[in-house]
Amino acid sequence: MRLFLLRHGRTQWNKEGIFRGRADIPLDEIGKKEAELLGKRLKDVPIKAIFSSPLKRAQETASIIASFTKSPVFVREELIDISFGSWEGLSVEEVKFRFPDLYEKWLNAPHELSFPQGESLKVVEERAFSLIEDLKSNHQKDTIALVTHRVVLKVLISKLLGLHLKDFWRIEQGTSALNEFEWKNGMWVIKTINDTCHTRELKEAALEF
Repeated sequence: MRLFLLRHGRTQWNKEGIFRGRADIPLDEIGKKEAELLGKRLKDVPIKAIFSSPLKRAQETASIIASFTKSPVFVREELIDISFGSWEGLSVEEVKFRFPDLYEKWLNAPHELSFPQGESLKVVEERAFSLIEDLKSNHQKDTIALVTHRVVLKVLISKLLGLHLKDFWRIEQGTSALNEFEWKNGMWVIKTINDTCHTRELKEAALEF
């Protein structure tokens, strides 16, 4: 199976440095353009199906990509963003002020943190990777694309590469990032990671936050 892991395009909250999680924020104009450029990049790839997080920013991205690839889009709850709980809607500076100890743990030991009234990275890993395992069983010879979120992608990529959740910050994911893996000889082989070269024509670079 050939697997594309794709991040949604930019939102206003990405630009402003606000924690999103389950907040259902749509793409901004730059985000729509990022998704369009990603769709153009993938238009000749025979993508059998696109699976999307249920949140607007992911579904909008998936729909724009599908307009180029002519692939069906299916919404899967397993791909929803992490629940940041009490942090959602807060800026990084607000989180630093209100939750200083937890924010320090987020930076230095993310695998040990469970967000107040939210989720842990382990919970995200279990639900999202279960979908990949299911797709691998049912689409062995197909090319599949998943459209999801920064945290979900970082967790999945860590898992596919055999890394630990403590390695979370070793992986970056810009808005509309493209990652490609292939299931080959009983292992996941990485082809591309955090590729945002399709956004070069934009005046504003893809955001990692």
